[in-house]
Amino acid sequence: MRVVHFSRFVASAGAHRFAGPEYDDASTGACRVRVVESAASISVPFATIATSSRVAVRSPWLRSVLWDGFWMQSALWLVPIALWLAWGYADPAKSPLDLLYFGLTALFWIGHRVSSTYLAYCTEAYRPLLRTQPIRFVVLPLLITAGCFAIFLPPDDALPWPRQERLIWLAIVDYAFVTYHFAAQHFGALSIYRSRAGRSGCPWTRRMDRAFALLIGGLLVLVADLLAGAVAYQSEWTGRGYLPDLLVSTQDEIRLVATVLLLATTAVVLLAEIRSAQSSLPRLLYIVGIAIMVGIALQPRSLFLFLVIWTSQHWILAVGLTSQTVSREPAPRGGFRGAFHHVNIRPWALVGVLLAVSVLLLPVFEVEALGPGDTFYGDRIFGAIGAALRTSIWVPALVALGFATGFIHYLLDRSVYRFSNAQVRAAASGLMR
Repeated sequence: MRVVHFSRFVASAGAHRFAGPEYDDASTGACRVRVVESAASISVPFATIATSSRVAVRSPWLRSVLWDGFWMQSALWLVPIALWLAWGYADPAKSPLDLLYFGLTALFWIGHRVSSTYLAYCTEAYRPLLRTQPIRFVVLPLLITAGCFAIFLPPDDALPWPRQERLIWLAIVDYAFVTYHFAAQHFGALSIYRSRAGRSGCPWTRRMDRAFALLIGGLLVLVADLLAGAVAYQSEWTGRGYLPDLLVSTQDEIRLVATVLLLATTAVVLLAEIRSAQSSLPRLLYIVGIAIMVGIALQPRSLFLFLVIWTSQHWILAVGLTSQTVSREPAPRGGFRGAFHHVNIRPWALVGVLLAVSVLLLPVFEVEALGPGDTFYGDRIFGAIGAALRTSIWVPALVALGFATGFIHYLLDRSVYRFSNAQVRAAASGLMR
C-alpha cells in the first residue's frame, strides 16, 4: 500500500460517499458578485460598518501562511526538493530521493491512515456522532473489518478462490477506491479554502472544484498509471489483447492529449478564480500544486518521482487537517478520556502521536502493502522484526488488517469531514473557526 503495485497509493477512492474531506457548508445560497456603490448611497453609520467588517473579514488561510504553506500547500515545496534530489540520476528510485521518501513514509504513512479513525473514536468532539450516526461510525467499519478477515483468514482450499487470487481482486478494488480518495481530498481542500473565501454556497464554484479534482486529480492520474503499467494487477482487468497494445502504440499521443487537457483545464480554473469577486490566493496555489504534480505524472521518466510527491502530499495534508479539527473540542468529565483530550486540544501533541504511531506500525502494514523485491522501509528501523512478520503465521491476518484499515480510512474520511452535516460541523470546530 505504499510503493508496490502502486495499488493503494497512486496509489490512502470509493463510491461517491467514500470520499476524502469534502467541505460542504451550505450556509449561503449563491455565488457572491462584486457590487460597487457610492458612499452617498450608504446610510448605515460608519461605526456599524467598521464593527461589521471586523467581524466578517477572516483570513483566507486555514491557520496562517506558514502553517498552510507546510501542511496544506506541501506540493509547492515537495516538488522542487524531489526534483533536486533526483537530478542527475537515471533512476530516481536509486537517488537520494529514496531517503526522503523513507523519512516521509515512516513519519506520515500510517499516521495519515489512522487519522480519521482517531477523530472518530478518540475525541470528545466526535463522540456524539457515534450515537446519532451508528451506521457510518460503528456498523459499516465492523462489517468491513469482518469481511476482510473472512476473505483472507480461510486457507486456499476453504473457498473457491485461493488466497493469491483473493488478494489480486481485492487490490484492484482498493486501487479504484484509493484513486477516487486522492481526488476527493483535493476537492475537500479546495472546498475548505472556498469556504474561507466566503463562497461556500456558490454552486458553480463547487461544481468546478469537483470537476477539476476528479478530472485532473483522478482521471489523468489513472491515465498516467495505465501508461506506466502501474495500475494494480493491470493485466488482470485490462486484458491481454487490444487495450495493452493500444496503450503501447499510442503512448506519446495519449500523453500529449492528456498534457494539453491538463494545461487547458488548469488555465480555465485559474482564470475563473482570478476573476471571482472573492478570489483566494490559497485556492490559486493549491490548484497550481495539483497541476504540477499531475504534469510530472504524465512525463515518461519514472513513476517513482511522481509517487513520492503525490502520496507524501496526501499524507501531510491529512495529518495537518487532523491536528486542527478537534483543537476546540469540549472537555470530558475526566478519567481516561481526559488524557486524549489533553492531546486533542494541542495540535502539536496530536501530530506527535500520529507520527509515533506511524513509525511503530510501519513494519506491520508493510506486510500487506509490499511484495517480493520491494524496499521495506520498516527493516531500516526495526531490522529483523519486519522480516519475521513477513514470514510468520500472522501474514493472512496482517494482510486482512491492512485492507480493512484502508477501506475504513476511505469511509471515515468521508464521515468525519462531511461538513454538510450540522453535527460534523460542530465536531470539527477547529476547522470552522
